[in-house]
Amino acid sequence: MVFSSPIFLFGFLPIVLLLSLLVGRSAQNGILLAASLLFYAWGEPVFVFLLLLSIGVNFVVARAFSRGGAQRASLLGIGVGFNLLLLVSFKYGAFLLENTFGLFGGSVEGASSMIERWPELPIGISFYTFQAISYLVDVYRGQCRPQRSFLDLGLYISMFPQLIAGPIVRYSEIEDQLANRKRSLEGFNAGASRFVRGLAKKVLIADTLAVVADASFGGAPGGLSVSMAWLGLICYGFQLYYDFSGYSDMAIGMGKMFGFRFPENFNFPYTARSVREFWKRWHMTLSRWFRDYLYIPLGGNRNSSGRVGFNLLIVFALCGLWHGASWGFLVWGLYYGCFLLLERTVWGRFVSSLPKLVQHGYLLGIVFFGWVFFRSETLADAGGYFRSLVGAGNEGLTKGAVSVPLEYEAILALVVAISFSTKYPTQLGEALSRASFGRWRSYVGYVGTLVLLVICMSAVASSTYSPFLYFRF
Repeated sequence: MVFSSPIFLFGFLPIVLLLSLLVGRSAQNGILLAASLLFYAWGEPVFVFLLLLSIGVNFVVARAFSRGGAQRASLLGIGVGFNLLLLVSFKYGAFLLENTFGLFGGSVEGASSMIERWPELPIGISFYTFQAISYLVDVYRGQCRPQRSFLDLGLYISMFPQLIAGPIVRYSEIEDQLANRKRSLEGFNAGASRFVRGLAKKVLIADTLAVVADASFGGAPGGLSVSMAWLGLICYGFQLYYDFSGYSDMAIGMGKMFGFRFPENFNFPYTARSVREFWKRWHMTLSRWFRDYLYIPLGGNRNSSGRVGFNLLIVFALCGLWHGASWGFLVWGLYYGCFLLLERTVWGRFVSSLPKLVQHGYLLGIVFFGWVFFRSETLADAGGYFRSLVGAGNEGLTKGAVSVPLEYEAILALVVAISFSTKYPTQLGEALSRASFGRWRSYVGYVGTLVLLVICMSAVASSTYSPFLYFRF
């Protein structure tokens, strides 16, 4: 079930909101857990049992810490190992099998036959597995208490607003909210407004830009003109940002509607002026997860420069692979790891001494070139796209064999996307609202949200199925 689908918008969400308002506080978690399992089972009827298994094992292991004594470290290893085994088996099993066969000269037919029978990737497993690991580690460290209620832990791991694509919520961040949260009309209104903005990002901007991006990357490598290659890359970079940040906005907004406060996941990442700053603004909950549960335990910045560099490369190699089981994602992660290492040298000081506009251009160049690895199906496809970008293919500056649709809607969506990737339009709108409407600005905001919702609903009703990009990660 997709947040931007009619069945969710007109059926599932209104019913769950109504039920959660009708029952008492003690029954709300039960309603939300049942809704979350139904939400997951809607698209993954078999893998919902895998989700329940994950909840059960993590519940038992965390409770056992208090009785483990000297064996607590072993119990933590068992719990973390179980979670990683699930993730590796389902997400990387086919990839490892294919490359193992290739390495040792196995038959292509034998490998293909086994890979075809490999189970599909359960949606959201990367996100709920990382949440489960953070729960075990935080309980082990004494940063939070083990949950005594299976129902409440199940809700934390499977909560449908952020189950499929985050943000990655730590248990310590909502431990108290699970048992004692307050819902208010003001919070509900703020959450609904945030949800609608996220919906608009998805259906009005990301899905519109996807037409150009998919046509560009879906064509034969080297068949694009230089201008169309750059246009497709720019559209994809903004499609990905608005698709994923739109999902995060919708998740955070729904959380507020149910009384939860989820952490922010994006902070205008395309306004960054260095790779280090970019990763403090892009998918912030994932960056924090890798920092606190991998980079710091590896030694962080406390070791020699060589070891720090090794730690960074390990973290970003795994960050790349977390996004998908392919060599392209691994290269994408190492690509960022190398730039982060470079910025720790004299190069970083040189970049920081440049004019701000030049620093910004430097960062955008790195990020958008990196999206080629991220989007391409294979490294060979990425190489072909890079050749088109620099004019090394067989096509010209403006004419190519691949036709890329460029309608008025796409041009408008790209202009809006570029504008709202900065804070200035929002700040200007707020200033004008205060100056023009004064104490009536909140009502004007409600009307604006309602109008935006109607526009989004019209787009949803007339569009085809369009899953969020991070569903496949």
